[in-house]
Amino acid sequence: MATSKDKLKKKLGVWIDHREAILVSIKGDESTVERFVSNAESHYRPSGGNRSGGTSVAQDILKEKSTDERLKQQYHRFYGQVIAKAANAKKIFIFGPGEAKRELVGEIKRTKGSHVKVADVRPSDRLTEKEIIAKVGAFYQGN
Repeated sequence: MATSKDKLKKKLGVWIDHREAILVSIKGDESTVERFVSNAESHYRPSGGNRSGGTSVAQDILKEKSTDERLKQQYHRFYGQVIAKAANAKKIFIFGPGEAKRELVGEIKRTKGSHVKVADVRPSDRLTEKEIIAKVGAFYQGN
């Protein structure tokens, strides 16, 4: 049987894409909103032209690989910030466009010592802050 203290545990909703995460925490009748910006670079786009010391294609491939690795590390840090903020939540509802939501779930599973329980993961378009708050509230009222 749930005690009144259990009912007041924080429930968290996270709208996330590769640029930002918007966290909505609900505790009782109160909700708070926090934003995290990923600061991740955009994907590498090779510029034209020849370079000395090898073909431009080979150099572009090497540069693209190092850029992809750097981007992956930037996302890893970004997801780590979100997971750290979610550490006190009873459960977390994750939604958003693209692959960032699934990448966050994978990062939660790989994080040692993480006790974050993912309640659900759903696709969502870009929403306003008020729409995100409403969606999180509706999710937890139904669950």
